[in-house]
Amino acid sequence: MFDRRIFLKSSGLALFAGGFLPNVFLRMAEAGTAAGKKTIVAIFQRGAVDGLNVVVPHGEKLYYDARPTIAVPRPGAGDEAAIDLDGFFGLHPAMEPLLPFYRNGLAAFVHAAGSPDATRSHFDAQDFMESGTPGVKTTADGFLSRAVAGRVEGRTSPLRAVSLTPTLPRILSGSAGAVTIPDLERFGVGKRGDPTGDASRLLESLYDRADPPLRATARESFEAMRLVESARAAGGTTENGAEYPPGPFGAALRQIARLIRADVGLEVAFADVGGWDTHAGEGGTTGQLSTRLRAYSAAIAAFARDLGPQLADVTLVTMSEFGRTVRENGNRGTDHGHANAMLVLGGGVRGGRVYGKWPGLDESHLFENRDVAVTTDFRDVFAEILARRLGVRDLDLVFPGYRIDPRKRLGLVA
Repeated sequence: MFDRRIFLKSSGLALFAGGFLPNVFLRMAEAGTAAGKKTIVAIFQRGAVDGLNVVVPHGEKLYYDARPTIAVPRPGAGDEAAIDLDGFFGLHPAMEPLLPFYRNGLAAFVHAAGSPDATRSHFDAQDFMESGTPGVKTTADGFLSRAVAGRVEGRTSPLRAVSLTPTLPRILSGSAGAVTIPDLERFGVGKRGDPTGDASRLLESLYDRADPPLRATARESFEAMRLVESARAAGGTTENGAEYPPGPFGAALRQIARLIRADVGLEVAFADVGGWDTHAGEGGTTGQLSTRLRAYSAAIAAFARDLGPQLADVTLVTMSEFGRTVRENGNRGTDHGHANAMLVLGGGVRGGRVYGKWPGLDESHLFENRDVAVTTDFRDVFAEILARRLGVRDLDLVFPGYRIDPRKRLGLVA
């Protein structure tokens, strides 16, 4: 059992309690009218998070029938109950740090969303989602790479696409030239990656004598190092009293915020976070899932607070390869499912709503008699964000073989 009030205070998020946002966010509307560069931040929850216990359909009795030990109680049942969102859906109480953004119209959820492919393999499902071509294993690149590469307008930054992961993820592999930066402090050559140091100057002079294609790639790499150094020089302090929770995910979001504030030309940033494969001991209000959600939501809330008014130019969106079964299993967990819930937060978001067509949990509407059915393709969510926020025009290039139907537009993003 945990006390949410103590958690909020210890996380530096006490000002967010009760749906209150600091005045710094009230300037977002004004800031968003400026012709600032937009950034998309994509978060992959690897392992298949249980969307039914994240955005809880507390208005549907079948949810409680299917989960006698791990269901999140209905709103009004005390501190451990779901937090009501709209009379039908509620938010897991560990996600309370995100509630003020929802209530102030800066965040929304999309339920029953996901990939139409029926695979229950983590590897295949992640590959299909990151390539943007569900069911097709021959796609060479990732859909965010195609989105960035397809919108070349004048001179672009070598840090236009960055992944805060140990290796380049599938979603950014391709011709966009994405950069992997596990740690800003260790990126580069020589001590702290100093681009003006002797080692860097020597390497740069050597590459200047290389063949033109290699020379061009090297110049872009050294320019990336100089931009990272400028972000480091700006300092690593957070803004607006933001305090990130410990762990790799919080560290990744903190570094993304530093790159955005340093104005290095970042268009797309990516980070991932694992630990969502809850086959046993998942728990409801408390337990394995709750622990993960607590740190996860605290990191996203700290990121938003860190950016302050700059959040007007940043849109964060989450995804997970598939959801989990409606019924709990014999180990008080859930198995691999189908549809899930996505979070969209930040600039341009028409928040304060749960989007998507809810299919219901009765057997006649379940996918393969066990899972929440997908009623919103994840590509439609990303297509709207990419088109409205980054100005991506050729969505057929981003999602080959899939027609973006304007009639399916959610109206999620202004």
